[in-house]
Amino acid sequence: MSRILMSIALIGLMTSGAVAQVFSGLARINAEESRIVDEGRKGVGIALDLSQGVPYRLFTLDSPPRLVLDFKEVDWTGLAKDAFVQTDRIGDVQFGTYVPGWSRMVLGLSSPMEVTQAGLRVDQTTGGAHLSVKLSPIAAEVFAEQSGPPRDPRWDLPEPADVAAVPDRAEDAPLRVVLDPGHGGIDPGAESGAVTEKHLMLTFARELEEVLLRSGGFEVALTRNDDYFVSLEQRITLAHRAGADVFISLHADSLAEGLAHGATVHVLSAEASDIASAKLAERQDRADLLSGVDLSETDDQVTDVLLDLARTETQPRTNAMARALVEGMAQQGGPMNRRPLRSAAFSVLKAADIPSVLIEIGFLSSPRDLKNLQNPEWRLTMAEGIRNGLVNWRKQDLETKDLVRQ
Repeated sequence: MSRILMSIALIGLMTSGAVAQVFSGLARINAEESRIVDEGRKGVGIALDLSQGVPYRLFTLDSPPRLVLDFKEVDWTGLAKDAFVQTDRIGDVQFGTYVPGWSRMVLGLSSPMEVTQAGLRVDQTTGGAHLSVKLSPIAAEVFAEQSGPPRDPRWDLPEPADVAAVPDRAEDAPLRVVLDPGHGGIDPGAESGAVTEKHLMLTFARELEEVLLRSGGFEVALTRNDDYFVSLEQRITLAHRAGADVFISLHADSLAEGLAHGATVHVLSAEASDIASAKLAERQDRADLLSGVDLSETDDQVTDVLLDLARTETQPRTNAMARALVEGMAQQGGPMNRRPLRSAAFSVLKAADIPSVLIEIGFLSSPRDLKNLQNPEWRLTMAEGIRNGLVNWRKQDLETKDLVRQ
């Protein structure tokens, strides 16, 4: 199905007399009546049973091949991936909040397929709705030509805005910290049973914010304050818009490779310091494919020369901050990883003019870390460790600022 037909499907839903009723509240998924099945040579059939009709759209993305379904708005509670997907022609499936008011489902396709049929039928008696989508195999080159996200401000993430330079502030001004709770919305991050990285990190970010504000000398902003998706590029833009002095991305991943337990602090580097860090960077960047954006080849919107000049000053300050954060958390008892200081090409750390680090508070794949991460008292000690690290770094940074610039 071409992009034009996809748009027609959306417009038809929003204007058809058959579904002219006013939709209100969340549409709820009926998990028992929703499934993805293999239809042999015909391809794949997708059936979503909803409590009510909602505007929707669908489109495909390439590299890797994916089908994206957007809705306004669906509560996915009760939908289990294992029961929902009944064919190996669909790989991973993710669903959740995309931006406030909009939901998204992303299906990984094992091979290129096109949408040959899509329609939403609304029961005039019950108001319930049934979305049926048919996928059929297609040549890879045709799939690539037809794929791509449509642009519609009602549905899409806002474009990263050009941000005016923030006026210099007094040296004794509060340290302006932007905290970035990893993942969110459709992107749960790491999972361990009912525990998800996105919820843990939002909770921890709010707790850390409170510790910093109560301590005095800090101003704090969060890149997200609820369960919704924020692209990596948008997180950087939000940090610039806030005039951040410091950017801290918070994570608690799950990783089998390397020594995946204990807290680590990562800084930006073109070459990863170890295999585990490389895997983490790859996982973080690939999560942004949920938004239809691949940041693997992107950088700040200035020339490489200017980036290098900016990082000449920023990188030493970033490295010093990372060391101070490690020391602060270690003094509070950690536990820290055996190699707590690491580096990799994390796209979320690419703000050339803001000291930026990514902190893995712990790993959900470690039983010890998982227990700690769910303990409010332990999280408080780690928040205090980060606070202490920032205080010590701030003092050192002011003392050495002129030397660094030389």
